[in-house]
Amino acid sequence: MQTISFYNLAYMLLPLAIVVYFYFKYTQDKKEIVYATVRMVLQLLLIGYLLIFIFNTKNIFLGLFILTFMLVIATMIVLRVTTNKSLKNYSLIFFASFISSFIHLFLILEVVLDLESFYEPRYAIPLAGMVFANIMNIISLSIERFEKEISRNESFEEARKISFKACMIPQINTLLAVGLVALPGMMTGQILSGVDPLIAVRYQILIMIMSISSGGLAVIIYYNFLEKFKLYSKK
Repeated sequence: MQTISFYNLAYMLLPLAIVVYFYFKYTQDKKEIVYATVRMVLQLLLIGYLLIFIFNTKNIFLGLFILTFMLVIATMIVLRVTTNKSLKNYSLIFFASFISSFIHLFLILEVVLDLESFYEPRYAIPLAGMVFANIMNIISLSIERFEKEISRNESFEEARKISFKACMIPQINTLLAVGLVALPGMMTGQILSGVDPLIAVRYQILIMIMSISSGGLAVIIYYNFLEKFKLYSKK
């Protein structure tokens, strides 16, 4: 695969600078995108070095700690979009995310990929990251829409229906567009690294199914317990 130098990579900041300018012009916020970009670069550099260590050690306890840490952070990010920032709601989001991600990671690692060892960090860590990030985004969209509907005095059932449909729109659009409008990131990365396109397609099918089902299942679990414990309120 072609190596990208940091000097050449810096050219990508040119179009980003235009976006930062207009973001500030339209929103008066000149820090958010810059902060997010700098943080992204530092986080990825750090995780790059960390992954080298993780892949070489293959310590399952270290792996479990890292996966737990990733899920805790993902849940904290989801909590940003909700007005209910209580420990109970955090615990419910974490629980829903954990159950969905555990089911999907077990199926992927143990059944679909059929690895010699259940914990193979080269597979487990990246795939878990995809699952966690996907669940995080879908639950965030769903909760944000749910709370808006509840604030408009919609019933729980109606708000749940509207928010569930809304959070599924990006996932369904992606399923409809894949292969026709765009080649997804994982498939593109594998092809660029020299993997047979037909093998890359199988992995991408795995990721596409995981993307819609992991987030959808987490949302279903979340709403069922949200209703059971009445952790929502109308304004």
